[in-house]
Amino acid sequence: MNISDVAKKTGLTSKAIRFYEEKGLVTPPARGENGYRTYSQRHLDELTLLRQARQVGFNLEECKELVHLFNDPARHSADVKARTLHKVAEIERHIEELQSMRQQLLTLAAACPGDDSADCPIIDNLSGCCHRKVGA
Repeated sequence: MNISDVAKKTGLTSKAIRFYEEKGLVTPPARGENGYRTYSQRHLDELTLLRQARQVGFNLEECKELVHLFNDPARHSADVKARTLHKVAEIERHIEELQSMRQQLLTLAAACPGDDSADCPIIDNLSGCCHRKVGA
C-alpha cells in the first residue's frame, strides 16, 4: 500500500503519517527502488492505534509506548490498563483545573458592569494593578 491508501484507511493525513514515522512512533515502512514507502497491515494497525490513542488524550510519548506494547507479544494487559487509568486520572485533574478556571472567569464576569465605562474589574483583577480583587 502507498501512503495515500494508508491515509484513507486510517483517517490520518499523509503529513501526519510522515510525522509519526519521523518521530519513531511506528515501524519504518519498507522502501521500493523508487524510494516510495510501502505499507503493510501492521502499519495500518499501528497508525490506527495512534490515531485513536491521540483522540482519547494520549500524548506522543505515551502513544509510542502503546505502539511498543502493541508490537510486544509478551505484553501484559495490566501494563496497558495501568497506563490507561493513569491517563484517566490526568484527565480528571485537568477537568478540575478547567472547572476552577471557569468559575474564576464567571466570578470576574459577574463583577463587571459590562457598560460603557472604562472601569473594568476583569482587567483590574487580571492585571493585578488595582487594589480590589474579585473573588479573593
